[in-house]
Amino acid sequence: MKFFVDTADTAEIADLAATGLLDGVTTNPSLIHKSGRDFLPVVQEICGLVDGPVSAEVVALDHETMMREAEVLRNLADNVAIKVPLTIDGLKTCKKLTDDGCMVNVTLCFSANQALLAAKAGASFISPFVGRHDDNGLDGMQLIEDIRLIYDNYLFDTEILVASIRNPIHVLESAKIGADVATMPPNVIRGLFNHVLTDKGIEGFLADWKKTGQSIV
Repeated sequence: MKFFVDTADTAEIADLAATGLLDGVTTNPSLIHKSGRDFLPVVQEICGLVDGPVSAEVVALDHETMMREAEVLRNLADNVAIKVPLTIDGLKTCKKLTDDGCMVNVTLCFSANQALLAAKAGASFISPFVGRHDDNGLDGMQLIEDIRLIYDNYLFDTEILVASIRNPIHVLESAKIGADVATMPPNVIRGLFNHVLTDKGIEGFLADWKKTGQSIV
């Protein structure tokens, strides 16, 4: 499963990219606002920090304006994936862009039927929001299972990009189901490293090493 980080914080992206675990980045208008920086320069900077896809979202709601915005965004770097909402105009834009060889991430997916539509429109990625699904009394992981089944039934190439991940359990369940990508806030990625027995083991090794009185360097 690929790991994307969901942030516009370039320092966090650079630090996580240095681990070799980062396969891409997702952004959205809210994350750009949180960064306090201008949209286009920050997207361009992010594209230089990772080799994989960087999702940059259009903000228009009509197809024609989405296409104009997408043209600006895709010219920033070769690894930009245009992010469009799961609406009729969004899927029109998706179809047009993918036919022209551009990566497209269809976002704000909350049903398997929506995911089916996005795949038929040629989406590179579909972004179902599991955390928000759970928040509304629904089962986010069941949504991922349903999409996986449908995509496997019809051999769609669209990658399932699990979004709105809140904790490591969402990551684990997504991997077990067979999702292609998990996009996570930096703190969730860092949380995947944590285990009390790992910490305890390191503590024990260091205590024993200290007793030897030796030094490696």
